[in-house]
Amino acid sequence: MFNFGSKLLLLFLLAFPCGLISIGQVSADPDSAEDIDPDVAVDEEEDEDEVLVEEDQIQTSEGDDDDDSEAADKLMTSHPDADTTIIFTTGEEFPANEIVRFLVGFTNKGSQDFTVQSLEASFRYPQDFQFYIQNFTALPLSTVVQPQAQASFEYSFIPAQPMAGRPFGLVILLNYLDTEGNVFQTAIYNQTVTITEKEEGLDGETMFMYIFLVGLVALMLFGIYQVLDSRTKKRLSVKIEKGTVGINDVDISWIPQETLNVMNKASPKTSPRKRTKRAAGVDQ
Repeated sequence: MFNFGSKLLLLFLLAFPCGLISIGQVSADPDSAEDIDPDVAVDEEEDEDEVLVEEDQIQTSEGDDDDDSEAADKLMTSHPDADTTIIFTTGEEFPANEIVRFLVGFTNKGSQDFTVQSLEASFRYPQDFQFYIQNFTALPLSTVVQPQAQASFEYSFIPAQPMAGRPFGLVILLNYLDTEGNVFQTAIYNQTVTITEKEEGLDGETMFMYIFLVGLVALMLFGIYQVLDSRTKKRLSVKIEKGTVGINDVDISWIPQETLNVMNKASPKTSPRKRTKRAAGVDQ
């Protein structure tokens, strides 16, 4: 009896932990499933939200670009009742580092007032007029032009010296408003021009070239003078040597003293050659 009870207790002790382990595994599976599914669902929802936000941002940016382009188009539009003209008072040439002046005429052909705000000019890259090369200061005007009235404005600018000899796009813009506050802009001049170099006067390079040429000519003349002077001195020295040869430079030790006395008594007009012949006759 005791043995049977002990065996039953031992069997119970062995079976009870196994049952606990199996129950824990069964109960753990639903918990793990419940923990994973919400996270996956949350991630999917976040991805969908991000996609929606990106689409909204893209649509918003596209809308902003459209608004900007529409605003730019509206800004660049000229009013049909506004008429403009331009006259270059300094001529059609554009010399570098020189003042260029022009007059702009504005005519209001409509029935409402226009307020001319500013006048501006700039040099652009000839292949792409959106790229600025030299931008001049805008001239503020704030002038009201009544209906069927005209107004003129003067503007001047100076092209930069490094731009000489190259073509650039010249853009002259006039900005004005109507009575409703709408902004308009008219391109008065929009053409490609060539910046010329001023030929009047002497610049530094030309002056240096002239000085160099004058110095070179002076050096050549000095060299020719030295050569001619050296040749002239050589010729004079040869003549002087020939002319100074006399009896004193001749060895007359072999002539008897008597003959020398006769030679000394001879007339000084007698040439040395005759005196020599006469002395030779006396000896014979």
